[in-house]
Amino acid sequence: MDKKQEAVKEGKMDKVINLCLRRGILFPSNEIYGSTSGFFDYGPVGVELKKNLEKSWWKYIVNDRENVVGIDGALINVSKVWKASGHVDSFNDPLVECKKCHLRFRADSLIEEELKISMDGVGVKQLQELIDKHKIKCPKCGGEFTEVQVFNLMFKTHVGAIEDEASLMYLRPETAQLIFTDFKRVLATSRKKLPFGIAQIGKAFRNEISPRNFVFRSREFNQMELEFFINPEKMNDVEIKKDDLNLESFFYTQEMQENNKNHERMNFEKALKEGIIGTKWHAYWMIEFFKWFKSIGIKTENMRFRQHVKTELSHYSSETWDLDYNYPWGWKEMEGIANRTDYDLKQHSKFSGVDLSFFDEKEKKKIVPFVIEPSTGVERTILTVLIDAYTERDDERIFLDLNPIIAPVKLAVLPLMPKEELEKKALEVFNGLKKEVVCDYDANGSIGKRYSRFDEIGTPFAITIDYQTIEDDTVTLRYRNDMNQERVKISDLKAKLSELM
Repeated sequence: MDKKQEAVKEGKMDKVINLCLRRGILFPSNEIYGSTSGFFDYGPVGVELKKNLEKSWWKYIVNDRENVVGIDGALINVSKVWKASGHVDSFNDPLVECKKCHLRFRADSLIEEELKISMDGVGVKQLQELIDKHKIKCPKCGGEFTEVQVFNLMFKTHVGAIEDEASLMYLRPETAQLIFTDFKRVLATSRKKLPFGIAQIGKAFRNEISPRNFVFRSREFNQMELEFFINPEKMNDVEIKKDDLNLESFFYTQEMQENNKNHERMNFEKALKEGIIGTKWHAYWMIEFFKWFKSIGIKTENMRFRQHVKTELSHYSSETWDLDYNYPWGWKEMEGIANRTDYDLKQHSKFSGVDLSFFDEKEKKKIVPFVIEPSTGVERTILTVLIDAYTERDDERIFLDLNPIIAPVKLAVLPLMPKEELEKKALEVFNGLKKEVVCDYDANGSIGKRYSRFDEIGTPFAITIDYQTIEDDTVTLRYRNDMNQERVKISDLKAKLSELM
């Protein structure tokens, strides 16, 4: 990418952030007190977008399937949970501190920004060598850095009146572990058989060294995670539809990365046949989430699957693929889809003393299932959707090309001007529609400015009540993307809108 293209992409990110602040989508928490980096609040528009996104995910993953159930676990967990999972020992990021101004930075991010190269899979030793070789200094004051150290990302707390080792607990850094610790209870109450999944949407907390890129990497965020449990001897026992196997995406394999090659476009059938994806169940969930991201409006040309190289694989994973998006700052993870093997259930069985195996009645033996885990951040997905949907017209006015499924407001009801008879009729139409569809009423300002306001928050349709409405009970239905308009009878509106959405 040349400097001009880079500037355009960076400029788009600034515009998206400005839109979030200006239109009440997302903004820094505790803003009147100066805020703390990495914490954000949702405004009136943002909270609707968030709920719609989560509802879409939950319906697609849980409600539309007979073999997936959900839970909602506690935010604070006993320390043994995180000792068993490996987070206490391994959930670290590389840290450097400026000797002069004492600001701290995440070493891999610092090098990426300075050298414009990817640091995926690079270890602490190599990071130190790069800092030394390129004489990388503090971007704030030009000072030298300390040696690269590891920094644990979990937030500690104590429960009860006494702060000691027995009362030590952690805010959860991911939602997955609650699914594993609840596995036996959920199995007993749901009466599911393998293969089946447990899903969860909820808060997670990570004490990031340097939160950045708005809500892309923050300290408090929401996750949408699925743990799908499979008999380890049946990792290829799933039927994938031919149409799904024919879907194409960019793939960036371990081999391509190691040989400095570009990603390649291929379909999932080829990726399975050539052993690029290890198992059919892994491919199945990669396809399902590729389809879901498409369904909420993410353009396929901006997505790719990147395979984790050996040096970056998590301690629990035998194979991990990131579904990347081409952000203004480059290709980065939008979602991770990992084969966690039987690591978590075995670890929690060992540390708790409770048998978390599954008794297979057909096989007449106990099984510790393998797990495929697709994990998605809500805020990161929202940011991705906003970047992908942000569109500028020739007249420099903007609109968000949001899929109606996730649009915060589906319909705007607008009197042409603030006249009593028009407002009365508009409110009548609004009250008749608000139980059917999420809509908003606005009578303040010129009609052009009101159209622009709703375009900017992605409202796909607008209804204008004018003097012709008083005469013949028809309204103007306006379409966001092309700004075309048509006359529709008020009595036909519900059916028309249902068809459009």
